[in-house]
Amino acid sequence: MRTQVSDRAAATCILMLCLVCLHVTALKSQLFTRLGALPYSPEPPVSYKTFYFDQKIDHFGFLEDGTFKQRYLLSDKYWQQPGGPILFYTGNEGDITWFCNNTGFMWEIAEELGAMLVFAEHRYYGESLPFGPDSYSDSKHLNYLTSEQALADFAVLIQNLKGSLPGAQHSPVIAVGGSYGGMLSAWFRMKYPHVVVGALASSAPIWQFTGMVPCGDFYKIVTQDFAKSGHNCDASIRKSWKAINNVSSTVSGLQWLSEEFSLCAPLKNKNDIFTFKSWLQETWVNLAMVDYPYEANFLQPLPRWPIQVVCKYLSFDSAVSDYQLLQGVSQAAKVYYNYTGSSPCLNTSQTATSSLGYLGWFYQACTEMVMPMCTDGVQDMFEPEEWNFQAFSDECYAMFGVRPRADWAGAVYGGKEISSHSNIIFSNGGLDPWASGGVTSNISHSLVSIMIPDGAHHLDLRYSNDLDPPSVRAARALEVKSFREWIKKAKKTHCAAPTH
Repeated sequence: MRTQVSDRAAATCILMLCLVCLHVTALKSQLFTRLGALPYSPEPPVSYKTFYFDQKIDHFGFLEDGTFKQRYLLSDKYWQQPGGPILFYTGNEGDITWFCNNTGFMWEIAEELGAMLVFAEHRYYGESLPFGPDSYSDSKHLNYLTSEQALADFAVLIQNLKGSLPGAQHSPVIAVGGSYGGMLSAWFRMKYPHVVVGALASSAPIWQFTGMVPCGDFYKIVTQDFAKSGHNCDASIRKSWKAINNVSSTVSGLQWLSEEFSLCAPLKNKNDIFTFKSWLQETWVNLAMVDYPYEANFLQPLPRWPIQVVCKYLSFDSAVSDYQLLQGVSQAAKVYYNYTGSSPCLNTSQTATSSLGYLGWFYQACTEMVMPMCTDGVQDMFEPEEWNFQAFSDECYAMFGVRPRADWAGAVYGGKEISSHSNIIFSNGGLDPWASGGVTSNISHSLVSIMIPDGAHHLDLRYSNDLDPPSVRAARALEVKSFREWIKKAKKTHCAAPTH
């Protein structure tokens, strides 16, 4: 039970993210709910070339002198050379082609800005494996999987591109990223201001770390999304946990649940019920992240405003029976897992796309990406669970032989003390639970927050859509305006620089 309680307490502690056990239930939730990802299928087809660049495995030490081939994708169709801008996507915890094909905002503004597009893959994800197929074989190899090393990869790659591509020597570079990629974009501008002139950090929870935001805020936003999407919707989900406990107390109840939810593997014991409840909790969180105003194929194919559709099955009064309530929960879950009607059964071990990198993100969550999460069952619709760092640390040690550093992200990237930096846009959606750890108000004239009240997870980075709310259209216009200002200033600075 200790492991189960700490798993639930640490659940989501990440699309993506991030961005499945000993601690697998919790880490799996981190992967999908923390970092999520971008839309699953692209809108219009895109065209790019694939390249590989030899990167140092270790940028900060000298004993490990090996290299690996970092994959990056490049499109110069609209690039105005010489000196045209470069929009540089800071790759997330997954296959870079997935992000490239779906970061519609960059593709839509490339011609307008005369920009080259570069999408750089994060080490240990996709094809960028420092130790080849053995990259995940032991913790000595995984020791080089850090955000700091990834940022150094990006900096070295950009310097190489500017030195080797004709016409790119004086091209201003702007970092763009969403979710964990958005965190990297912000940190990239902070750490390497001589490499990128600005950054767009969309849905980037750079403050979702120890001591920076209350651990319960994330789940409060999830609950608010359901509360305003249908009558008694959040209350029904809050009641469902006890109903599951009651029904699952008998063999016949376990069988009924398995059949009602069309589960691929029947529920047999308390451990199965724990996994089942964690799966449902993750489902509600994912729905909050992908509550888009149009049909989308994000983590799953979904209708427009999917939470409103889900809540139609959950508008019960207080007298509802356990079985009737859970029938509604079953129908609600099937909106997420079987909207197309093509799934023969529901698999409680998977809630999203396989394009994300499971094991790599588990390791990052167990080292530097420690994001405390908790629930109280009152201000949110989930079972009460405290954040237990020691239990989390013990399970990370059991899995990888490493222990997380709770305060490391704040020490490395400054926490909330970032006012000395400049030229970063932090965009967040009012529906996105990750806004809880995002920058949601202006810090200075050049550290700017853009709030999208009707937006879910990095809506502004998705392809434009006729059903987009005015708030995201306005956000994109502001983002492009800032890009133009950064580019103009960079070119003026170059022209004013003394020549020798």
